[in-house]
Amino acid sequence: MDTGQELGNTIPRARAEDDAPRLEPMLDLEWSRAIELPQAAMTAASPAELRRAWVHRAPEDTVLALFRASAGMSGPIPAPWWLRAMADGKLDSRDQGFRVEDRIAQLLGPRPGWEFVPWAADGESGYWEFMPSERGKSGHAIPTTVMNTDRHPGWIDVLPAHTGRTPDPIPVAGLAGLRSRLGVFEAVR
Repeated sequence: MDTGQELGNTIPRARAEDDAPRLEPMLDLEWSRAIELPQAAMTAASPAELRRAWVHRAPEDTVLALFRASAGMSGPIPAPWWLRAMADGKLDSRDQGFRVEDRIAQLLGPRPGWEFVPWAADGESGYWEFMPSERGKSGHAIPTTVMNTDRHPGWIDVLPAHTGRTPDPIPVAGLAGLRSRLGVFEAVR
């Protein structure tokens, strides 16, 4: 008959206070779920079609509170540009951010060569690429890219077409600034 006495050596010892389990906050998981998009959103053709995560639909004050609580735990966290701008007091509302994104879509969407890319970094709102600037006469591997940012009050950065090291983004003074410089940005082919 097996008495199980040989198991005595395999049973772990009780934990002492100094090696107690480390408990991780659940905020990281909660925030991750807050910015998670459904798989169907990966076919979005505009930022408006991408707005399906909790951060886009939940009450704005609740979103901002969770963002601030989560960001305070471990430094910068993935989040839409407009939410970072709101948290810093630079943007008054989520709807203002949505309007910026939608106006860029209205400008670039109908123009030949521009494509919306929905699979940006976690939490981000997608970006626009000028496809003729990729592997054209200039031979660039990365196309001209228009993306939203919270770095400055124009809310738009342009990353020039390039190969190799990523250049610094060009800050653009809002939609009017983008519209006035589109010819220059589209000239790289």
